[in-house]
Parts: sequence; C-alpha cells; structure tokens
Amino acid sequence: MVKIQIIYTGGTIGMVHDEIGQLVPFDFDNIKKNVPELNRLDYHLDVISFNPLIDSSNMSPKDWKKIAELITTSYSDYDGFVILHGSDTMAYTASALAYMFENLSKPIVLTGSQLPIGEIRTDAKENLITALEIAASKNNDGTATVPEVCIYFDYHLFRGCRSTKMHADKFDAFKTPNYPILAEAGVDIKFNTDYIRTISKEALIAHTKFEGIIASLKLFPGISEKYMEAILSTPKIDAILIEGFGVGNTNTEQWFIELLKKATSNGLLIYDITQCGGGTVQLGRYETSKHLSEIGVISGMDITFEAAITKLMFLFGNYSDKVIIKQKLAENLRGEISN
Repeated sequence: MVKIQIIYTGGTIGMVHDEIGQLVPFDFDNIKKNVPELNRLDYHLDVISFNPLIDSSNMSPKDWKKIAELITTSYSDYDGFVILHGSDTMAYTASALAYMFENLSKPIVLTGSQLPIGEIRTDAKENLITALEIAASKNNDGTATVPEVCIYFDYHLFRGCRSTKMHADKFDAFKTPNYPILAEAGVDIKFNTDYIRTISKEALIAHTKFEGIIASLKLFPGISEKYMEAILSTPKIDAILIEGFGVGNTNTEQWFIELLKKATSNGLLIYDITQCGGGTVQLGRYETSKHLSEIGVISGMDITFEAAITKLMFLFGNYSDKVIIKQKLAENLRGEISN
C-alpha cells in the first residue's frame, strides 16, 4: 500500500464550521472520516499537525526547518509527502524546501485552498485529493513521477521554486510565469515529463540553515537619493534584492550609480531581478543596466521574488564566503532559473 505523510501547518484549507457556525481548525487526525472520498484511494495516510497551527503570514525560516526535519526523519518510510499550507506564503515555503532538499527522489507537494474545507463550494477537497494522487504517482519502474518540491492548485502542478501567488481570491491563485506547468489534472493527470526534474541516485541531503539579513528594494520613478541612502546604509545588511524595471533596468543618474558602487565596494551583495510578472534580467542589453554589471551587481535572470529571497537566505546560511555565494546565485541549484 502506498504510504503518504501529510503535514498540516495551518491555513484556510483546514477550517470547518462548528456547531454555532464559526470557522474552527479541522481535525486532520480523522481525515478519512471527514473526507470520505479518500477511502477510495486506498492509501495509508499519516497526519502530523503543527501545534499551534500557523497562519501562513507568520511562516518563518524556523518553520521551514521544522517541516524539513519532519520529512527527513521519516523520509524512508513514505512514498511521498503532502504539506497543507496557507496560500499567502506557500511559494516562499516551496522555494525554501526546494533548496533544503538536495538529491530529492520523492514528491513533496504543497497545497491549500481559497475556501475552507467545510464550505460547500470549496476547492479544498479537489486540491487535497489530487495532491495525494500526485504524491503517490510512480513510473513503470517504481520511481516517483514527480521527484521534486511542487505546488498543486486548481488542476495544475507547478515547480515550487518557480511559483508565485498571482491572485488573492480566485481558485487559480498560482502561476509559474517563466516555466511550464508540471502536470494538469483533468479526466486523467497528464504529466509534462520533459519539464520534471530527474531522480537523483545520490543520498538525500537536508540543508536546514537559513541566515543573512536581506533587504528588498522595488524601484519606482522618482525614487529619491535620501531613500536610497537610507536603504543601502542600513547597518548589518548582508544583501539587497533590487526589483528593477523590465529586463533589470535601473536609474542611471550619477548619484544612483555612485550609491550602488559604494555599497558593492563595501561588501554589500546586490541581486537584481525584474519586477515584471514574467521575463528575465538581461544586464547590459540597455544603457540603463550596463552600469550594474560593471559595479558587481548580480543578475537574477528569470528567478521569482520568492525564490530569490529564499535563495539568498539559504546561501548565507550555508556559505560564509561571499565569492562563493555570488557564484551560487548565478547557478541553477534546483531548477529555480533557466540555464
């Protein structure tokens, strides 16, 4: 029998109405009793619930570590893992877990819902059931069909470290703007095998350290020199993530360039991504970005904001040499950027 571990962290998916009509946390220990459809899957399900449950807006690196440790401890006992998580920061957790698990050979599927499982029109049951089916899916040779960290939401499976939440109140809340979907659930679940990571034959390695003080700066027309000075001179910052215009373009006024140059000269790592919903950074394509590469700014290419923030935290947690961190930022570690 296929064995799946469910880790319930909290979030909208786990809410039902009590006797007086208030929403209260769902008892996932009795999951098959409350979602009888699961009995037809004939899976062995074990549930671990966070105590206390966490609203995903309060999710932090220590919680990512807790999830990773739960999976690592029982990794050999299960065929796959499903993490029930609030949607607001799901893409951050998925990205973090992707970096944490090196040589992954089993599915880790995050899912949640926009409506509680106790609502009549809920998307929770379909998301949960199909996430379990994906976590249990195997190839003809017995290996996992999707041996990577991913998000399942509204009939689509996405690479976790490519995902971003695009909508606050539609069922199709997630997208991977720069990467194809990994699977689509219709009458059958159709896996896009050409875009799914291959199974590693090496032993699993779990990296659980996330450190570094990271700042983010979204550029806008009219940004002031004093504002830039305040951000770049904040004490003890290890890196700053700049959301540039278009393909990574920025202001070219002399004061702006000099501030960035001074910051990089003082050891501040500057990572440039695009604030557009899709596309990639191309430093030097326009005059408005040529100066960035000249002063040591690192291109984030087509990485998402969520994957960029967590990648910086991951690298600062595992490497002390900024030269190595810069090299790793440019590398495709878990499928988070295009080669």
